[in-house]
Amino acid sequence: MRPEALDRLRGSDLIVHCGDVGAPAVLDALRALAPVRAVRGNNDRGPWARELPTSDVIEVGSHVLYVIHDVGDLDLEPAAARFTAVLSGHSHRPLVEERGGVLFVNPGSAGPRRFSLPVAVAQLVLSSGRCDARIIELGVATAT
Repeated sequence: MRPEALDRLRGSDLIVHCGDVGAPAVLDALRALAPVRAVRGNNDRGPWARELPTSDVIEVGSHVLYVIHDVGDLDLEPAAARFTAVLSGHSHRPLVEERGGVLFVNPGSAGPRRFSLPVAVAQLVLSSGRCDARIIELGVATAT
């Protein structure tokens, strides 16, 4: 787990991991900071990974968040299900986009650099009637 990611996540009320965890030690490091909800990604293998769900529904106050690793596997209509946001991983491309009244968020990847994509996490701020998200690039230098 990148120390830069842990620093940015410190003080969170809840940490949501959208899959491709890599190892149980990552979840342990996150749990040391805050409660964690995580889904299994296509690169998560082994007995520890089988314990993770393929999707999750998280209720926080009046907000309902749907977590799935690959948004391409979404088999429901998020607005009809009254989800506030859909959180996904898989592509490792950071994204915050509103679609049909639902916020779609991909935090990117805070693990090993993927291709030329930035190393990033996302922050969701939930308040009554609002769900705001932002991508936080961690400024990790590219190896030379």
